[in-house]
Amino acid sequence: MPEPLTKLERRILDYLIDYLRRNTYQPSIREIGRRFNIKSTKTVSEHLQSLADKGWIERDPSRSRGVRLLGLDLTTETVPVPYYRDLAAIAAAVAADDSFELDRRLANGGGGSLFLSMNGEGMESAGIRSGDLLLVEPVMEEELEDGDVVVVHLDGACTLGRFRERGGQRMLDLADPAYAPLPLHERGDLVFVGRVSAIFRRFRVPRLAAASAAGERANGDPIP
Repeated sequence: MPEPLTKLERRILDYLIDYLRRNTYQPSIREIGRRFNIKSTKTVSEHLQSLADKGWIERDPSRSRGVRLLGLDLTTETVPVPYYRDLAAIAAAVAADDSFELDRRLANGGGGSLFLSMNGEGMESAGIRSGDLLLVEPVMEEELEDGDVVVVHLDGACTLGRFRERGGQRMLDLADPAYAPLPLHERGDLVFVGRVSAIFRRFRVPRLAAASAAGERANGDPIP
């Protein structure tokens, strides 16, 4: 999975995608500079190199339009978003269980996003319940805002938490109330997987699916 982008890097990547879809070729470094009011071509080149280093593009610095987008199919209006059945699957870095096609406008371009099923008690305080399907998008720590719900990798496992800023201190309230708020500066091993940007929830379960689930519960089998 490519590394998360800064806000400006994400805007530049979105511009590259939109420009390519409209023109069938990439913008020049000077055109990118004019679009984002960056006067130095060297600075634009550094942003492009950062996108390349993070695995989003491939570039040829000797050419003005020498940029190739990686892992993006621009021929359709949708993008495949990998689906994981639980947090444990993300922590184990295993292959996704499935994928869903999602409109590009809803998936923020799609790159690095994932779907996650919420199993267990969820985070009722954040409006997240068991059975919800969460859209998780990559994010840099400096982009987080107070109250954001995030998926983090910590102590070999993944968990949900709510990002907080209190008196200049950055904290993480974990979903499990048994754990005290975690000061971020004390845990260098904590990695942000992404921020929960959307929740998909069924208000009614199809009758056959509900009957099947009830039968599995009666037999003591786990519900996927």
